Amino acid sequence: MEFPRFDLSKFENASGAERRQLSVALDTICSETGFVILEGHGVPEEMIEQQWSIINYFFDAPSSVKEKVKVPYSGYPYGWIGPDQEALAASKGELTPPDLKESFNGGPLFVPEKIQDQSAHDFCYQPTLWPDVIDFQNVWESYYAEMERLAQRVMSAFAEALGLENSYFDNFIDHPISALRALHYPATKSVLEKQQRAGAHTDYGSLTILLPQEGTSGLQIKHGDDWIDVPAPKNCFVINIGDLMELWTGGRWVSTLHRVVAKPDQAARKSIAYFHQPNWDAVIKPMQGPDYEEVVSGPYLMSKFKSTNL
Repeated sequence: MEFPRFDLSKFENASGAERRQLSVALDTICSETGFVILEGHGVPEEMIEQQWSIINYFFDAPSSVKEKVKVPYSGYPYGWIGPDQEALAASKGELTPPDLKESFNGGPLFVPEKIQDQSAHDFCYQPTLWPDVIDFQNVWESYYAEMERLAQRVMSAFAEALGLENSYFDNFIDHPISALRALHYPATKSVLEKQQRAGAHTDYGSLTILLPQEGTSGLQIKHGDDWIDVPAPKNCFVINIGDLMELWTGGRWVSTLHRVVAKPDQAARKSIAYFHQPNWDAVIKPMQGPDYEEVVSGPYLMSKFKSTNL
């Protein structure tokens, strides 16, 4: 298959029949594939390069640097999660060996005063554990804020693709509980049976904005009976639909199964994923279709995340 692409800037600057045509194209992509390469995103190249710089430095640092920001217990969301700590396929009920990866994770940049649910403070509003790396926190938070703005633009385009006002989702995502995750898949030697770098799963939230390491391979999506490789062009993001968006659309759009495949003797690989998640207390109801029950965003995310921690 030719992997779908969508130019966000072209869409935002279009009007009339051209804009409607682009909306239909986006609707088709989200219905058939659930994955798209996002062009025309407007994120400054310098910001992307700075983010890669701190990520590369952190993952190349001695273990003593990482251990200082290791998550203090299983299920703590932010900080360094070392090897053999997650198995993403468990979110789909499949038991596999641990995924071959490590990650650094950060959460929302501020805590809204209106959130009174203690579970929210115990989970998604826990503090991020910052490593002792020059400019790490500043660069990370700047990139996070940029991803939050980009996600809002994509959600606005999604609304139009669904035939809604472009502001439809605004009240659901004005204090999102999104997470930013940097991933390092070390070079492989041997691989256990059913083991992957990231086991087959769907993402949990509204959408994911992935920045893959340029020119690398390994990310695959399930398309029919086949696993299809996802390209990794320079400074382009890969957007995919999450479970909540599938639920929101009553199954009109698809949250696609994907994985990062593991094979013997692979080179190392990195990626940066922004997982956009509606407000903690957002009630997600299907717009159509009887086969989906409403859920509350935060508790839903918390249950999914904890199911994958070993």
